[in-house]
Amino acid sequence: MSESGHSQPGMYGQGRRRRRRRGDRDAGPPGQNLSGPSRDREYQPRERRDGSEDPPGPIIQKTPIILAKPPGERAKPSQNTPVSGAPVIEKPIMLMKARDDAGKPGTPPETMAQPSGPGPSKMEKEGQRPTQPVYQIQNRGMGASASGCTVDPMVGQSKLVPPEKMKHSIKLVDDQMNWCDSAMEYLRDQTDMLVVGVIGLQGTGKSTVMSLLSANTPEEDQRGYVFRAQSPEIKERGGNQSTGIDFFITQERVIFLDTQPMLSPSILDHLINNDRKLPPEYNLPHTYVEMQSLQITAFLFTVCHVVIVVQDWFTDLNLYRFLQTAEMLKPSTPSAGHDSTGSSGTDDGAEYYPHIVFLQNKARRDDFCPRNLKNMHMVVDKLMAHSHLKYKGTLSMLDSNIFPGLRQDYLTAEVNMFLLPVQESDGDDNLTKAGSGTYPLFSLLPGYRGHPSFSTMVSKLRSQILAMPRCQLSHTILTEKNWFHYAARIWDGVKKSSALSEYSRLLS
Repeated sequence: MSESGHSQPGMYGQGRRRRRRRGDRDAGPPGQNLSGPSRDREYQPRERRDGSEDPPGPIIQKTPIILAKPPGERAKPSQNTPVSGAPVIEKPIMLMKARDDAGKPGTPPETMAQPSGPGPSKMEKEGQRPTQPVYQIQNRGMGASASGCTVDPMVGQSKLVPPEKMKHSIKLVDDQMNWCDSAMEYLRDQTDMLVVGVIGLQGTGKSTVMSLLSANTPEEDQRGYVFRAQSPEIKERGGNQSTGIDFFITQERVIFLDTQPMLSPSILDHLINNDRKLPPEYNLPHTYVEMQSLQITAFLFTVCHVVIVVQDWFTDLNLYRFLQTAEMLKPSTPSAGHDSTGSSGTDDGAEYYPHIVFLQNKARRDDFCPRNLKNMHMVVDKLMAHSHLKYKGTLSMLDSNIFPGLRQDYLTAEVNMFLLPVQESDGDDNLTKAGSGTYPLFSLLPGYRGHPSFSTMVSKLRSQILAMPRCQLSHTILTEKNWFHYAARIWDGVKKSSALSEYSRLLS
C-alpha cells in the first residue's frame, strides 16, 4: 500500500469508474446522500459498451477511499443515470477525486479533504500552504507585518486605535536650529496628509493665523491657542514669541508648521546684546539672522504642500526678493532615476515646488474694494512672474462668494491671495451704528464693513487651504513617519548646503 493509502495502481482509471457505476449502493433517505442531489435516486448498473458480462467471482472490497467531485460537477445532473434496479450493498462507497498533494508530508488533513475546482487551484499552482486570511485596516501600514506567514492579531487591532490628540504645539526645530524628535510619536503610517507652513515678518500674526486654521476659533481666548501668540508684554518691548519651527498635527492629519519671524530685528538684537557666539562660518550677526531665515524658508519650500506668506500691509518688495533668494537656494528634489542614471541634477519635471498663498492680514475696508483688489493681484503677478512656485490657480476669493457681484473673469491675473480683516469682538467700537438721530431703527443696525465677519473669512480661508492639491513631495509616496525622516534629512542638508555657505560668504 502506498503512502497515500491507495491499494493498487490504476485505481482512478476507466475500469474503476465502470466498477463504481456497475456496483450497487444504498442511496439512503433523500437529503442525506453526500454525493449530491443527483444521487438520491436508486443506483442501477449500466451495461458494458462491448456487450460483455461482469467477471465471475465475488468483488474484493478494498479500503474505502473518500474522494471529492468538483462542486460544478455535483450540481449538474449525471448523463449516465441508470434505469434498472440492483441489490443493495451494505456499506455505501463514496469516491472523491484525489488531490495531487495528498501524500506530501506536512499537509494538514483538513486541507486534504477540501474540494478542488475543475482545474488546479491557485494554491496548487504556487505550491504554497494555505493560510488564514489577514484583514488589514490599513494596507500600507501592515505591509511589512502581513508579508510573513504568521501575523500578530494585535497589529491589526492597533490600527483601530484613534491617534493621540495634540493639545498644544511642540518643537520641530529649537531655537538653536537643532532638529527635535518629539513629533515622531504623533505620526502614523498613512499617506493622506497635508503639510502647511507659514512665513512672514515679525508681528504679522503668523501664529494666530495658524492657530485659527488648525484647532482654534476666533471666539476663544488667545492664551489657549495651540501656537502661542505675542503677549502684550512682548508686543510692548518689540520681541518675538516663536523661535525655530513649531509642529502641530490635527485629527484630520493636517500638519501645521509655524516658524520664527523672517529677518527678525528682535532676534538680531538678542544676538548682539547677549553676546551669543556665532558659528565660525558667520562673521556678522545680521548675516547669521538672514541665513537662518533662508534656511527655514528653503526647508518649507521642500517639505510643505502649501506655504502661506503672511503680510500685514501691501506690499514689501524686500520680502519678495527674500522669497526669490530662498527659491534659488532650495534643495533639489531627488528624481526616481537619479541614482541609476548618474545624472548630477534633476530635470524640471522631477523638481518639486509648493503652492504659495499670499495672505493679507489685518486688511482695511478699502482693501476689499474690487478695484484695489485687482491692482494687488496684478502687482503680485508681476513680481512672481519668473518664479517656479505655484502662486496662482489654486485659491480664489471669487469662488468663496465674498464678492457676489463680481464675475469670475473680473480678475484676469488671479493669484493665490486672500484678505483677512482686523479681528473684532462684540464690544469693539469699529462696529459703529448705521445712523443716529431721528431714525432709532437704523441706529440698531451694524455699520457697513465691506466684507463678511472675521469668523466667516477665517472659515472660508480654512476651506480653501484644506482643498489645496496634495502633490507628491518626493519621488516616492511618503507616509507621515516617512515624511518626518525625509524632513530631518532635508533640514540637515539645508544646514550643510554649499549654496547657502557661498551666499553667506558673499553677504559678509
